[in-house]
Amino acid sequence: MKALLKALGPGLLFASMAIGTSHLVLSTKAGAQYGWVMVIPIILANLFKYPFFEFGIRYTTVTEKSLIEGYSNLGKTYLWIYAIVTLISTFTVLAALYVVTAGLCMNLFNITSMGAGTVSLLLFLFISVLLIVGKYRFLENSLKAVITILFVALLVTTVMVLQKGPVPDAATYQRPEIFNEVGILFLIGLVGWMPTAVEASGWVSMWGMENLKTMKNKPTLKIALQEFNVGYILTAILALFFMIIGWMTLYGTGTELSGSSVVFADQLVNLFTVHIGNWAYFFIAVAAFATMFSTCMTAHDAISRVSVDVLQKLYPKRTLFKNKNAFTLTVLAMTLINWLVIVLFSANMGNLVGLATFVSFVLAPLLGWMNLKTVTSKDIPMENQPKTGLRFLTYSGIVFLTLFALYYCWMLLM
Repeated sequence: MKALLKALGPGLLFASMAIGTSHLVLSTKAGAQYGWVMVIPIILANLFKYPFFEFGIRYTTVTEKSLIEGYSNLGKTYLWIYAIVTLISTFTVLAALYVVTAGLCMNLFNITSMGAGTVSLLLFLFISVLLIVGKYRFLENSLKAVITILFVALLVTTVMVLQKGPVPDAATYQRPEIFNEVGILFLIGLVGWMPTAVEASGWVSMWGMENLKTMKNKPTLKIALQEFNVGYILTAILALFFMIIGWMTLYGTGTELSGSSVVFADQLVNLFTVHIGNWAYFFIAVAAFATMFSTCMTAHDAISRVSVDVLQKLYPKRTLFKNKNAFTLTVLAMTLINWLVIVLFSANMGNLVGLATFVSFVLAPLLGWMNLKTVTSKDIPMENQPKTGLRFLTYSGIVFLTLFALYYCWMLLM
């Protein structure tokens, strides 16, 4: 147990990164619109995607190398595929996360004198300073507190809504059809971003690398995987908590949920306070803001680290990418690029996020297969490679994601 506690890090960072809009918005909407039946796709998504993220920790712990280096060892083609996905994430993911967080911040502190672009810039700069000065250890330690508080708050709220029971009209409410165009598209979004996109396996690997640097004694593969499993299971449980809250408070009411992540998050805060009391509004609003703030911080850190690693592997002779300040410069570059995206393309943010969603969905099965190929390569001793059961789950996950990707492409072409 002591060794496990010392190894805590990448799994909790994964949980903090994943518990963002996918949980706040999609899980709650799933329960509110379709009820308890949404437990099935949430569990399946977390189950079938598990191997892809686990392989990031497995490869790094055994080889003390990043998953990106594993791609490079397989061939430049694999590395370029991941580089393209990372490039698109660079211009979309952070901008979308920061816009939502800025909206929550403006609602929480009643900011009316500044626009979302200005608040986003201030958040970018503040988080950049935290990442540059505090580095990995600060990120890890601060997010342990955030995750603990969030878990307790959600557990209490979930218990309270279960005790109160569903709304009176829930028993006679006719849920919307799931297997029509609208329902399938919602399922695709839910499964695609639950618990997060497959390319985040590279992010987990980079956090694993940083965690190894801060430890005097390298953890065993068993301990490293146990630590990751703690964070992964926590992520799945919190997704179910959000789904239950939506199911017990909104299912059957006919309440129209906002398509805006900012407005929806504010609706969610009000849902919490209805069951806890108006006195708790401020505390719940702070928790919601902290959730998105921590997601921004972990995503900003991860994309910056992955970008540096990808560039180092693509251009090994360029000393610029090997500079000791490469991470600092990349964090600042991410701030500038994504703030400009918010300012210049705010009206087209939906299209940009749609592009990221398309690339993420279509390439998810391929990235999953690349991860399997990496952890079954000659870099990993046979005794540390995935066993038969995990390999079977991996192939099942690849088929599962492939079917969703093909249907998603077909829907776009119709």
